[in-house]
Amino acid sequence: MFTGIVEEIGAVTAVEPSGDGVRLTLRAPLSVSDAGHGDSISVSGVCLTVVDQGDDWFTADVMKQTLDMSTLVDVAPGRAVNLERATAAHGRLGGHIVQGHIDGTGIVREVRPGAQWSVVRIGIPTHLAPLVVDKGSIAIDGVSLTVSAVSDAPDPQPWLEVSLIPETLAATTLGGAEAGTPVNLETDILARHVQRMLAFRTTAGASGSDETERGSE
Repeated sequence: MFTGIVEEIGAVTAVEPSGDGVRLTLRAPLSVSDAGHGDSISVSGVCLTVVDQGDDWFTADVMKQTLDMSTLVDVAPGRAVNLERATAAHGRLGGHIVQGHIDGTGIVREVRPGAQWSVVRIGIPTHLAPLVVDKGSIAIDGVSLTVSAVSDAPDPQPWLEVSLIPETLAATTLGGAEAGTPVNLETDILARHVQRMLAFRTTAGASGSDETERGSE
């Protein structure tokens, strides 16, 4: 479990094939300062498990499903990544509840720099649009952010906007985002649960109607 408060910007130093997945080695001095084998570290929003480590690096395995769902699919040495250690149970929840389970990827459409912040518009998959609300929470590349604007429901090319303060621009990889940059998306866990429950309610209602019709015949 994470909070979306990035602790450091690390870098991928090696990528090795591992079955149908890959094994990554990352430079992460702060993240490994108190890490142990089996600990979880968020890598640009993707929850990975430490399988080996040194004084300033760790190695993690990434399975095919994770590669297919995230921007790690084309990861290469030199890529900068946002890193966050799993939150302690007694710690402050500075962002929002983030699982490190990516729902999909979006594409930066536009970056509008301002005097004090930058507004970033991100195109999102159609199936994720219902889970994103104005003033709601979303994790983008592992960064806990507040949605500042969303597209209308009928829009065939849905998008969301976030406003990035100077601290976020400096402390995360989003400071270097530009049009065309792919990003990892994790929607609010509460929205996902509500969507799932409503799906079952709709199915149950339809089944109940069928039973009523058969019983009256």
